[in-house]
Amino acid sequence: MDIREPDIKRDEILILNDSDFCRENICIVTGCGTGIGRATAIAAAANNLTTVGLDINRTEGEKTCAMVQDLGGAMTFLETDLTQDKEIEAAVQQAASLGQIKYLVNIAGIQHIDSVENFPMETYDLMQTLMLRAPFYLSQLVIPHIKKSSNGTGAIGNMASVHAHISTKNKPVYNITKFGLRALSQSISAEGEGKIRSFTVSCGFVKTPLALNQVTAQAEQRGITTDQVMTDVMMGRSMVKEMMTPIEVGNLFLFGFSRFSKYLVGGDLLFDGGMVRTY
Repeated sequence: MDIREPDIKRDEILILNDSDFCRENICIVTGCGTGIGRATAIAAAANNLTTVGLDINRTEGEKTCAMVQDLGGAMTFLETDLTQDKEIEAAVQQAASLGQIKYLVNIAGIQHIDSVENFPMETYDLMQTLMLRAPFYLSQLVIPHIKKSSNGTGAIGNMASVHAHISTKNKPVYNITKFGLRALSQSISAEGEGKIRSFTVSCGFVKTPLALNQVTAQAEQRGITTDQVMTDVMMGRSMVKEMMTPIEVGNLFLFGFSRFSKYLVGGDLLFDGGMVRTY
């Protein structure tokens, strides 16, 4: 099974007719250097939003920026360490100088495969900071900008997972953070009075470096081959025996931001091939 990160073609991008999808409006995307973050940044820019991409990896972030420009979109890349409050604050301030912030997508994340009893606490702290605290703080900083925008509306999308619905072995902190992002989305929506919406996107395994990089660790932890990890663990409970592509996930965030999703308030877009609901 080939899980190399696929190229993104223009005809794979969902283009939506929405008056708020314009160059004056800013969409901040974290984790824009690879995978789903890169694809979402490209999808946002293709939908005429001015995209501000945040990532700690300058080389890959600038590559995403070039890909956006090749498609005729507008993107600014900001090298940002999401574990540092000052860098988060500076990124939001710079994004606000480019237009009115309307949308935020929290995607940046890492994975570590280990049991609860063996999980290193420094890795726990890093994952919590990057995958829960940073989305919370970014949301806190972005909401006042959304309120001040032309019609006072906007949305915050958070990258959840099937692991925001079910917990699998040796991913305790990943499970915790993904459940937490659903709670964050619901909390923002509870306060948003229908004008500021938040939602999660939950997928199974997607063709990203994050998925690729955990195959060997999963095999070692479970005592099985890497092929068995991919066929039995990753795709075993999916009715669709093929990983999603990053742009298929990015399209879901743009749909969630659009006028077609006004009733998506604290909800979750579960696109998992049936892993959660049919096993």
